[in-house]
Amino acid sequence: MTLEPQKEFLLKLAKAKMPFGKYKDRYLIDLPEYYIVWYRNKGLPKGTLGKQLETVYELKLNGLEHLVRNLMKM
Repeated sequence: MTLEPQKEFLLKLAKAKMPFGKYKDRYLIDLPEYYIVWYRNKGLPKGTLGKQLETVYELKLNGLEHLVRNLMKM
């Protein structure tokens, strides 16, 4: 099993911004936790954005946002 796909996903997540709404152009990892929780309960969008928001939710839930923030500096 290779970690390359996960690495690429996290690198893209580190640069991903919200494409619409109140938090348009804000990095996904910088979205407020309450917004991510609300969005998850409402139903995340399909596709890449949905997968990224789900990952942000899991990272925030487990206190691991720093992993993505460190990638943002690269």
